[in-house]
Amino acid sequence: MLRSMPNFHVFRPADATETAAAWYSAVSSANTPTALVLTRQNLPQLAGSSKEALKGAYILEDSAKAVPDAIIIATGSEVELAVGAKAELAKEGMDVRVVSMPSMDVFEEQPEEYKESVLPKAVRRRVAVEALGDFGWGKYIGLDGAAITMKSFGASAPAGLLFKKFGFTVENVVAAVKSL
Repeated sequence: MLRSMPNFHVFRPADATETAAAWYSAVSSANTPTALVLTRQNLPQLAGSSKEALKGAYILEDSAKAVPDAIIIATGSEVELAVGAKAELAKEGMDVRVVSMPSMDVFEEQPEEYKESVLPKAVRRRVAVEALGDFGWGKYIGLDGAAITMKSFGASAPAGLLFKKFGFTVENVVAAVKSL
């Protein structure tokens, strides 16, 4: 719901570095309110995490190829799944890029050249991963992509059980990439 509001930044950080970037963005913004949507889960500090989160989205782990075989875009706690899926896909010979997108709103404010450098139009095999509805993801995955998102609301259980129940697993992300 917050993402549908104009002139409002929403951040779903994946780790402490992205949370610090989101906080900096919020307190330094003179004209745009900001919401930080944080998880209750303990999340690992991601090796590629950086202040590039201030641009809304950035390449967390890149492909060794000039043109990746696919791109996995994730936000919040689901970025860890994208990183795990990249490692599994590499074992099968697929070289993918992982993009962390803590803020769609801020990413949309970036120059076209930057957006193209993160999400090149030439790469149509894209999977978005977020434990929320699919609102807004179509713009980033296109007609050829897939979104692993929520289709229901209100389940209550430990996060690990819910993630498994709703398909937020490394195996499901791998399967989604391979299906494209």
